Amino acid sequence: MKTIKAVVNAVKFEKWCQILTVLMRITVGGVFIFSGFTKGVDPWGTYYKITDYLNAMGLEQWAGTALFAAIALAALEFMLGVALAVGAYRRSAPWLALLAMLVMTPLTLWLAVTAAVPDCGCFGDALHLSNWATFGKNVLLLLGTIYLLLFNTSVRGIYGPAVQWMVMALSFAFVMAVAYYGYFTQPLIDYRPYPIGTRLVNATTMGDSDEGEDDFIFIYSRDGKQQEFTIDSLPDEEDGWEYVTRYHARRPRGKVIVQTGNAEDGIAIMDSEGNDVTVDVLADSRNTLLLLFPDLPTVGVVNSFALNELTDAAMVTDVDVIGLTPATAEEIEQWKDNSMASYPIYNMDDSELKMIARGNPAVVYLEDGVISWKRTLGSLDSVTMPDHLVELADDYDADSIMTTLMLAYLAGMLAVLVINRSHLVVKRLFFKKKSTNN
Repeated sequence: MKTIKAVVNAVKFEKWCQILTVLMRITVGGVFIFSGFTKGVDPWGTYYKITDYLNAMGLEQWAGTALFAAIALAALEFMLGVALAVGAYRRSAPWLALLAMLVMTPLTLWLAVTAAVPDCGCFGDALHLSNWATFGKNVLLLLGTIYLLLFNTSVRGIYGPAVQWMVMALSFAFVMAVAYYGYFTQPLIDYRPYPIGTRLVNATTMGDSDEGEDDFIFIYSRDGKQQEFTIDSLPDEEDGWEYVTRYHARRPRGKVIVQTGNAEDGIAIMDSEGNDVTVDVLADSRNTLLLLFPDLPTVGVVNSFALNELTDAAMVTDVDVIGLTPATAEEIEQWKDNSMASYPIYNMDDSELKMIARGNPAVVYLEDGVISWKRTLGSLDSVTMPDHLVELADDYDADSIMTTLMLAYLAGMLAVLVINRSHLVVKRLFFKKKSTNN
């Protein structure tokens, strides 16, 4: 009797162990997949974050490897996550994950204690966690990885050993394709505060009069909390918002409101004298072409031809052209002399500039104060100019490209699975029919 109970208990334990192993694969693998994908979709952002790490550690001399490290880290995390999630390389994948966590967990503890880098960048701009929350997340991942190290071989993987390399090859190709578009054009998914369709310039900042509807700030309350709104962003009272009051006020000069939902963030544009000229150079009634130079000294003069072509096309179509950079006055003057730039160049904070668009240089087109498109300069066909600059980026549909890549990846994974497992289905059907006939 005791033997029977022991066997039953062993079977039950094995069943729950297998279920927990599958759940742990999905959880740990899913985190690695998400982390690798968000890094791969925005390699510029990952590059900037790795540079921040190197600077914080006093390893500036390794900055030249940051871009390679950004793309390699994205690919490694995504592929490792896929391997864990589908049960491929059941022995080696947990060991690699353990090695990664033994590096990342102490690193995030150091960040939590020192705050040397405000945000770890684990999930790019898709999800921001505090440094202590990141450390806690890594501790849990470390424990999950240890569990997989002990029990991962107890459950078969979705794919057989013969085709696991194909799963990894497809995963590598997918994340590299995503990173290609993210680096050479723009991220296929924009997690930053300035996606296309964002009203970069708010009319409430532009009025010079002290009267008028645009100068009123409206206060609404919901759930006991009050919040301010402009006339362009009034909330729906059906959502529980109640009107409280309004007041007449002008926004400070140089405070351009970025509207994404109800969020408001400020950007500031400065002239060579240090004066805030944001309101003077941006207006929601004009179309504007922004040329962004996050690292002006490294921009090759070879880019000046395309930039000047863009400038000429903008002037013909009555579009303002403005250069923005965190560079010094001397670096700006040197660029103007070398490139024969006819457009004005102003200063903007480095971090704000990088959040608007990726690339060095990058191009952003504002139509009536709204971001219509943004691209890296190298991805634009500036030689053949359209009649209107708004049409210049019509060849890049990020949503369509992302959907195509995702469907192609999933179709490839499914095809490998069918090829790998179809013989088992045929074998079972054949032998089942044969045994029935006998």
